[in-house]
Amino acid sequence: MATDKELSDFLKSVEKRAFKRTAYLVRDEDAALDIVQDSMIRLAEKYLDRPPAELPLLFQRILSNASMDWFRRQKVRNAVMQNMSSFEGADGDGDFDLLESLESQEGMMGAESAADEVSRAQTLLAIEGEVAQLPTRQREAFLLRYWEELDVAETADVMGCSEGSVKTHCSRAVHALAKALRAKGITL
Repeated sequence: MATDKELSDFLKSVEKRAFKRTAYLVRDEDAALDIVQDSMIRLAEKYLDRPPAELPLLFQRILSNASMDWFRRQKVRNAVMQNMSSFEGADGDGDFDLLESLESQEGMMGAESAADEVSRAQTLLAIEGEVAQLPTRQREAFLLRYWEELDVAETADVMGCSEGSVKTHCSRAVHALAKALRAKGITL
């Protein structure tokens, strides 16, 4: 069971990396901050009874789920809240061209086409799905090494195994993911 201090220390140690990764993923710093904070609160509320060694993976899973939930909410919100009248000009004469409106939005800095958004979201879902299908030890090694950016020794300590085992698990995970994603037509 993690103490309050252990939980606090853990959250302090991951907050910057979690924010950076989430901000990169959702491309909205305010939303990223909300997602990370909500994930930290969920970890503290629901998993305080877990040993400190389990906190990194639990937090990563909570953060991944919260990020995917945010994308789902955005998709629904955009579909429901989109109103054709918002595309009309200020004169309100009803004479507007939706394609011209969308073309002007594409020129905005940081704008991403719908096809790019959908492609990125589908790729992320495919990767998440394939990571979830990895054997437990491979998934754990992969997440700790490449998502949490722990070195081999730290990963071995967290997993309770040798550094050679970590390297083996990571290698197998990377090869399995590459093969599965290539079969789906995804190249990174």
